[in-house]
Amino acid sequence: MFEEFERLNSYLEDTTDEENALLKRVNRETYLKETMPHMLSGHYQGRVLSMLSKLVQPTLALEIGTFTGYATICLAEGLAEGGVLHTIDINEEQQERVQGYFEQSDYASQIVYHIGDAAEVIPTIDGQFDLIFIDADKKRNLYYFQELIDRVKTGGLILIDNVLWKGKVFDDKPDSQTKQVIELNKTLASDNRVEKLILPIRDGLFVLRKK
Repeated sequence: MFEEFERLNSYLEDTTDEENALLKRVNRETYLKETMPHMLSGHYQGRVLSMLSKLVQPTLALEIGTFTGYATICLAEGLAEGGVLHTIDINEEQQERVQGYFEQSDYASQIVYHIGDAAEVIPTIDGQFDLIFIDADKKRNLYYFQELIDRVKTGGLILIDNVLWKGKVFDDKPDSQTKQVIELNKTLASDNRVEKLILPIRDGLFVLRKK
């Protein structure tokens, strides 16, 4: 099954648009310098995020969990003229390098990079969001959704990553963290404020559209 996944992923990447030079660099340096490089969204998911952002053309977007900024740059590709993407991460150690990536991108003036606890940073950001991408502490995903759903415009998107949790959501005896992911998915599936579906790419991407 792993071999088939690798073949599928390779095929998907071969049939989508290429990464630009900056994204290739972020990808390469993340695998060279980070202890958990698999947290990177990567080429194919990056193109999915870019496409969804371009369809929405957000004026105000939010990302919770910057990591090394790969997904951030992909999401910024779809910003409306004058649009702003706020991205939040707790890790100060990566700040200088990641900020450098943003400054080298075509969206340097449109990306606002926050270091701190997202629960504390979010209330300082004014406005209604067109697009939100949640890819941080999995234990707080439901909290973020509940806190932000009323701040999303009608027709806006909330994207939540890692909702298939490496297939552990199918385990007969899930561990405590997997149970949290299962509960998140169950709660979102029954929420009538949003239209929803899970895209089974990489580790599962929940796509929710505000009614």
